[in-house]
Amino acid sequence: MMQKISLLFLFTFLFAQKEHPSIHQEQSEYYKDKPTQPVDKVHVLTGLDVLLEKKQNIIRRKSIALVTNHSGIDRFGIPNYKRLMAIDEVDLKVIFSPEHGLFGEADAGEKITYSKNNLNLPEVISLYGKTRKPTVEMLQNIDLILYDIQDVGARFYTYITTLGLVMETAGELGIPVIVLNRPNPIRGDMIEGPILNMDYQTFVGYYPIPIRYGGTVGDLANNIVKEKWISPLPELNVIKMEGWENNLWFDETDLPWIKPSPNIPDLETAIIYPGMCIIEGTNISEGRGTQKPFKQIGATWVDGELLSQKLNKYKLPGVVFAPISFTPVSITGMSTHPKFQDEKCYGIEINIIDRNSFNSVNTGIVALFTLYSMYPEKIKFKEKHLNRLWGSDKLLKEIKKGTLPLDFLKSIQN
Repeated sequence: MMQKISLLFLFTFLFAQKEHPSIHQEQSEYYKDKPTQPVDKVHVLTGLDVLLEKKQNIIRRKSIALVTNHSGIDRFGIPNYKRLMAIDEVDLKVIFSPEHGLFGEADAGEKITYSKNNLNLPEVISLYGKTRKPTVEMLQNIDLILYDIQDVGARFYTYITTLGLVMETAGELGIPVIVLNRPNPIRGDMIEGPILNMDYQTFVGYYPIPIRYGGTVGDLANNIVKEKWISPLPELNVIKMEGWENNLWFDETDLPWIKPSPNIPDLETAIIYPGMCIIEGTNISEGRGTQKPFKQIGATWVDGELLSQKLNKYKLPGVVFAPISFTPVSITGMSTHPKFQDEKCYGIEINIIDRNSFNSVNTGIVALFTLYSMYPEKIKFKEKHLNRLWGSDKLLKEIKKGTLPLDFLKSIQN
């Protein structure tokens, strides 16, 4: 009799599993069709390559200031400053570096200074510290400013703010600026998120543009001049790329990938970053202090399995969520003091299954609203920082009002 009951129970359990698969079982089916990295690559010359190979006359017999970092390489991986220093009749007088330093060696927010004695380079000046805008003295006897930095296409990536501040000083001093264009690694034809309310203009949001702003850094520079977002305006020349199209992902080009900053190690992280970066405005870990920053979020008090189930039920395009645990640790040059350092966190990992339909900002919104609905007493907001990242106080107000995430998405899309 007991054996019959056991068999009946087993049959009922298996039938229930077959009729009602878990959310994770349903979502994992998508992985079977996940696209692989493209094999055929489009040949692209960056603005730097075009300048060096076809337009050197522009910089000959000039005293140059170069704004760059480790991402300013040619198609062979050689740093731009080495190439410029090797050209006769080009006098590279000073190098300016943005946040994270000339070599991409510094954590977010970390201040750097450079000694002239140990780099075997011209003078190197950090524009991320006490001085964020070049002074008149720093640009003494400069004929031309070159800007050459790989951006990631997000409004709060501070390299583009440095661009504007450099252009402002150039306008004041009458020094021409040349922007050496580079690809938008997350495509130039996709736009996400609200336009910055200029009442919230800061170093992490300097222009009235969306979070994922589309176009390239060269397009942005042209818009800065066209829309007169700074004053006075400099003479601007953008050296265009060859072969680049706005609908290309970075891995569809033949250019070498170099992580643009310490916590953007790969293209997938760059795709996720515009939306998941808003988690920085809370006490939830955004994955800094791990090898998967922004790909995983959590806290010591989050139920990752329940959170992933709730998020997967939204069936957001192009993404599935999986429960995960991780322990943030201090990592030199990436995150020296991460949230929940040395404490085990529970949360979710973001897995992109179709990057063409994935919307990072919408995903970040749904994740944050859902977390707050689950843990209203535990989540703490860094209100000023969250508002700076979002570009207004609307996000925070609607979260606290208890607005449903999909209703909020509709309100910002109208």
